[in-house]
Amino acid sequence: MNELTTTRHNEMIDPLFHVWEWQIPVYLFLGGMVAGMMIIGGYFLFRGREKEHNCACFQLPLISFILISLGMLALFLDLEHKLYVWRLYTTFKIKSPMSWGAWILVLVYPALIINMLLKIPPFIKGKFIWLENLSAKINENKKLVKIIGLVNLLLGVLLGIYTGVLLSTLGARPLWNTSILWLLFLVSGLSTAAAFVHMIAKNKEEREMLAKADNLFLTSEIFVIILMIIGLLSSSDAQINAVMLILNGPYAPVFWVLVIGMGILVPLLIQSLAVNHKIKHTPVAPIMVIIGGLILRFVIVYAGQYSHYLNAHFK
Repeated sequence: MNELTTTRHNEMIDPLFHVWEWQIPVYLFLGGMVAGMMIIGGYFLFRGREKEHNCACFQLPLISFILISLGMLALFLDLEHKLYVWRLYTTFKIKSPMSWGAWILVLVYPALIINMLLKIPPFIKGKFIWLENLSAKINENKKLVKIIGLVNLLLGVLLGIYTGVLLSTLGARPLWNTSILWLLFLVSGLSTAAAFVHMIAKNKEEREMLAKADNLFLTSEIFVIILMIIGLLSSSDAQINAVMLILNGPYAPVFWVLVIGMGILVPLLIQSLAVNHKIKHTPVAPIMVIIGGLILRFVIVYAGQYSHYLNAHFK
């Protein structure tokens, strides 16, 4: 009996140490963060902030391009049959979240590249005159600039939603099988993006705006997490047992301390004091938000993988 208990205990704890299974959480984190940056950058363009020479909207497309490429690399490394990935693009299945995601990612790249043309990156400037001429023509057409901003904003929303829908459609994993997971990942992606842009923004007005926006996103994230927990607790026994993994099970310390405490409540307090001019703005809070957003994906993915119906003892 003791041997059986020990075996079950080890099976429950082991997932916490499977740190080499990092690809999917990292992909979801980077995808969500890029989605948030596309929404923020697109919003800035739509509101005409490109008139400011130091607008963050000029930095975000290149950063987003790099981050989404790293996310795609992480996803590629996780694939079992890497040589057949091209088959995703030979068809489109309207009921398949993976199919939607593959094609959304295809559209994200040209949208980011066109966005980059608004202000040619320094390492390209002077090498391709035709690109600079094209950039000048785009900037002359203010309506086109707004359209570029709107397209990036809409694609950012779709990308952010997709990162949550990808998991929530897997009914075999009770923790993931909730209709609100897409909203959690979207809000979390917006929060980490706002925190990141808040750190790199050169425009003082934008830094203030993003700190206030991040406070709104963090508050929304708390409410979404509460709603998700309530929804799971009022569902089947499998989902109740699944959510207990993060409430008082083996994933609870990481969830409460690193995700809720360090990733949401502490930065929310610091940034609330900063926007009310009680203390100076500091990169500490944004860094906490970004780390908390990454850990949230690891907790959701790991706990969700463990909460399958064959694991009758995962409560």
